[in-house]
Amino acid sequence: WLCLHGNPAWSYLYRKMIPVFLASGARVIAPDLIGFGRSDKPKKDSAHTFSWHRQALLEFIERLDLRNVVLVVQDWGGLLGLTLPMHAPERYRGLLVMNTTLATGETPLSPGFLAWRTMCAQNPAFDVARLFARGNPQMSADECEAYNAPFPDKGHRAALRAFPAKVPEHLDDDGAAISRQAQTFWSHQWTGQSFMAIGQQDPVLGEPVMRALRDSIRHCPEPMLLPQAGHFVQEHGEAIAQAAVRHFGVAAP
Repeated sequence: WLCLHGNPAWSYLYRKMIPVFLASGARVIAPDLIGFGRSDKPKKDSAHTFSWHRQALLEFIERLDLRNVVLVVQDWGGLLGLTLPMHAPERYRGLLVMNTTLATGETPLSPGFLAWRTMCAQNPAFDVARLFARGNPQMSADECEAYNAPFPDKGHRAALRAFPAKVPEHLDDDGAAISRQAQTFWSHQWTGQSFMAIGQQDPVLGEPVMRALRDSIRHCPEPMLLPQAGHFVQEHGEAIAQAAVRHFGVAAP
């Protein structure tokens, strides 16, 4: 299982899913994207581009020579991650996709995302813990505060500031063309299994966006719906992981 996260989260987001994957006997890799968690944090916002982060992930996968991969993606983990398998489809056997999209530049970004992007631009030092607490009332204060830990000052927060503005919006934006190629791959060339889970309380990348994405994924079955889950659907991840393990043919614990 290769688990890719989204802004402003980091690999900690998968803490409720990883034990289930491990208990099935699988290997789990949950890298911190550059600028997040324990990864290096370039302090210039301009360092963070779609193409640069995508290339870093491609080289990461190749360096580890990952094979038989079930790709697990959410938010930016999907914006970037969904463009990876077409580069070497023989490495992948499955896709677990949650609250994300392919930003091809062909359709307008959702009103929810545009509101999020505006909020980030107006509040570059927004409180990550507060954000998680608002969207995940079941989380403890300590759990929410853990998401603040990798970002103690302005310099460490460059990726947080940069990522919202880097989502491709127009046809010629960085990442839009490769996302259109990926859409074609998922629609016509993908031969692996797929599993989709949707946090229905997500105002940014919720059920309408995910239903549209499902239509672009060849043979993707009806999604698992989580009525109480928001954007960071992994916070309800134990049930998702158990269902995914069963779906991909490994007995759930």
